[in-house]
Amino acid sequence: MAMAEEKSLESVRDGYTEDGTVDRKGRPVLRSNTGRWKACSFIIVYEVFERLAYFGISGNLVQYLTTKLHEGTVESANNVNNWTASVWLTPLVGAYIADAHLGRYLTFLIAAIIFLLGMSLLTLSVSLPALRPPTCGEGVRQEECKKASSLQVGIFFSALYIIAVGTGGTKPTISTLGADQFDDFEPKEKSQKLSFFNWWMFTVFLSTLFASSFLIYMEDNVGWSLGFGLPTIGLAFAILLFLLGAPFYRHRLPKDSPIKRVLQVLLAALRKWKVRVPDDPRELHELSIEEYSSDKRHRIDNTSSLRFLDKAATKTSQASPWMLCPVTQVEETKQMMKMIPIWTATLVPTIVISQGNTLFIRQGTKLDRSMGPHFEIPPASLAAFIHIISLITIIIYDRAIVPAIRRSTKNPRGITLLQRLGIGLVLQIIVMATASLAERKRLSVARENHLFGQSDKIPLSVFILLPQFALMGVSDAFVEVGKMEFFYDQAPESMKSLGTAYLTSSVAIGHFLSSFILSTVADITQRKGHKGWVLDNLNVSHLDYYYAFLAILSFLNLVWLLLVSTFFVYNTDLTQTKMRSETECSSMTSLES
Repeated sequence: MAMAEEKSLESVRDGYTEDGTVDRKGRPVLRSNTGRWKACSFIIVYEVFERLAYFGISGNLVQYLTTKLHEGTVESANNVNNWTASVWLTPLVGAYIADAHLGRYLTFLIAAIIFLLGMSLLTLSVSLPALRPPTCGEGVRQEECKKASSLQVGIFFSALYIIAVGTGGTKPTISTLGADQFDDFEPKEKSQKLSFFNWWMFTVFLSTLFASSFLIYMEDNVGWSLGFGLPTIGLAFAILLFLLGAPFYRHRLPKDSPIKRVLQVLLAALRKWKVRVPDDPRELHELSIEEYSSDKRHRIDNTSSLRFLDKAATKTSQASPWMLCPVTQVEETKQMMKMIPIWTATLVPTIVISQGNTLFIRQGTKLDRSMGPHFEIPPASLAAFIHIISLITIIIYDRAIVPAIRRSTKNPRGITLLQRLGIGLVLQIIVMATASLAERKRLSVARENHLFGQSDKIPLSVFILLPQFALMGVSDAFVEVGKMEFFYDQAPESMKSLGTAYLTSSVAIGHFLSSFILSTVADITQRKGHKGWVLDNLNVSHLDYYYAFLAILSFLNLVWLLLVSTFFVYNTDLTQTKMRSETECSSMTSLES
């Protein structure tokens, strides 16, 4: 009878998730009723509409600032760069709040509502005549137009920065909340999770494509009110749909501040820098398996990497949390620290993507963009080619390439996370080399036809740029998905939001570096009477030299990635760690009995 009851209890227990996820009230959740793609569908819908809203703004913001608020080129470019950097830096704060206090679900929900408020205010500011300056008359020069008042500028930029605050909470939580819906300890769900980031980025590229084509076309040709209003309505609908999916979500309870735990390890190790680490890892301080199980966490075994940090777990007479940390906390810190060298290698790809998207479009404006007698491709919609190729690449990669490679490598992902990132970096080198050759051809045609004016268009089809747009799309599918998956996968379970914030911070700093490099190169190359590589007039510039410079920079970055990758050690599979813990626990129980 007792054996039958025990088997019954085991069968019930087997129906629950084993990765520590719970429902909103902290109770265990059944796999059959929660999570997986069913729950992810509600989450993905929100991501689609947020990306539509964000790229609908960022893709055409310079245009609005210059033509509607009558800002100068330099002022508008700086305002866009500052706002973009804020959008990608605020997730550092959101990640801390999610991991330490509110949890991912509540942090996301509050931030999404803030984002919606910002979008609503932005839509009002472009719709009401009182909140924008009068339009310029025909033949009036830009510098003679009436500037926006302080109130008009204040409301518009308040809306933008409210959106930045909202993205601070949504960006580090939405993708991690989606990934949390798959249990690593259930083979089928673990397999689905390996494809999750591919299809997540597929939806991102799809919404970006829609924004850079349809929405921007609406803003330019129909009206800014409709261009901003449609994604605002969509965002409200997505939030309601997200709430409807609440019964299906799996949650991770917030723990202590991840930043605090990392600082405790670093300071403890520094304070005990003279203390010798014992040769036997079992002599280090660690909590019992029962303590971790009761807190729905998994114990992490000691590793040989970053041995200096093991001093934090070395026992001394002092037992303060700032002087003695358990091995698992030390290993979590190691996992966050060892990603930093890889993080530095993700800065240049952001620079290349940022510069490429902007300058490729500027190239396109100087070429023949006509498709038939009555249609001309809008400049901002040229980026749609990149997103189309990215979408195609993700489908082929996930459905054909990964299964084919998996058979020979025996790696569930086909290739490692860093190999995927490395392939993307190789492609970026080829992209910039191809762009340099295409620009050299464009400049040669300009010289042959004596077209040196700033507004002169070169009698050359815009489709000469198709190879570099296509290659950029393929590289984005490797680099962007690779970065997101790497920072999520290699971050500790209790610091997943902070791991995602690594990604967003690299994008933010990459944008800052992008502006710095561009302005520095433009300044240096104009000294001593030289014409310069990057001028307002592209027909007398030397973008071909600048693209070659970016190709060299990308090559050096690839060498750096290869170097730091040789020292990187991937985290141990959690399922293996759990099996060892359960074996150890059962052995202890047998000994006690």
